[in-house]
Amino acid sequence: MSANDNTVNIRSNKGGYHHGDLRSALIETGLKLLEQGSAETLSLREIAREIGVSATSIYRHFPDKDALLAALAAEGMAKLAREQKAAAKGKDGKEAFAEMGRAYVRFAVRNPALFRLIYTSLPSAADPNCVNQEESPGWLLRQSIAGLAGEKATAAQKRAALLRAWSLVHGLSMLILSGQIAGTDADKLIDEVVSVDSLKLR
Repeated sequence: MSANDNTVNIRSNKGGYHHGDLRSALIETGLKLLEQGSAETLSLREIAREIGVSATSIYRHFPDKDALLAALAAEGMAKLAREQKAAAKGKDGKEAFAEMGRAYVRFAVRNPALFRLIYTSLPSAADPNCVNQEESPGWLLRQSIAGLAGEKATAAQKRAALLRAWSLVHGLSMLILSGQIAGTDADKLIDEVVSVDSLKLR
């Protein structure tokens, strides 16, 4: 291990070795393990075993599990924002807005554990009105509302529009993840529910 304990030889599950940044490897491995389980069952020791480092080396980057979960949530939020931006690329106005909404729900369906973690480990950052960084769904939503609501829209009207849109896509996400909507093609359902008309701005 290097003097700053940040660069290590990381062992993969296949027995090979590669040289890399430990903190990034911990986050990457944590995200992969979340695809198979939940935040509750995720453990620092499991992550250490997965990448072939000692458990104590993890604590130099994350003092406890909560710190790691917060880092995973932050990366998940940035990943969600990137997918929303990609979905809206090449589209204009309300259609771009609707595509971002569909991307939000599809991300939740594909990444249930990570999606839930985002809204439990980063409660204040999840609020679109509290998020300032560009790498966040809230920032994208707020910017879209500002552009579509019109110059005459008041701050209260923009906030109401923002919360209506967010409530629709987040509510649909949670209904699907909790199994309340059964026997339905999720992708088709998302297209039907999250439409230009459903994401009303006024």
